[in-house]
Amino acid sequence: MKSSVFKIPLIKFIPGIAWFFVVLIMICLPKTDLPEVEGWLDYLYIDKWIHIGMFGILAFLFMYPFHRKDIVPTTKRGYFLIIFTLTVCWGLVTECIQLYIPGRSFDLLDWVADSSGALLALYWCKKRYLFNG
Repeated sequence: MKSSVFKIPLIKFIPGIAWFFVVLIMICLPKTDLPEVEGWLDYLYIDKWIHIGMFGILAFLFMYPFHRKDIVPTTKRGYFLIIFTLTVCWGLVTECIQLYIPGRSFDLLDWVADSSGALLALYWCKKRYLFNG
């Protein structure tokens, strides 16, 4: 029986922490500092895809350190769900932060995109690290 007691060095979380601050900086940019999306990119909802990517990467970078084989699958699954939930909450907080940024606003669809990115990371990590790990 594998033990559920384990230690993951803090250094393994540095990429996730760094990306967290990258997301924070990008969210806090005023609208005047963002490129204007026009033409066919606007039809592809490029803004939503960016949100999916940013938050999918964020969730993945925090889930990845738990990929080790010596962690009990139920414990691993629990951490994945906690990280997913915290990423979704962080997406909501970032939308609220944008209420105070010049030219930016709360956008429910951005939060849906943020949550979708976190969900994709959860799906990927559960499939890759729970069933094939």
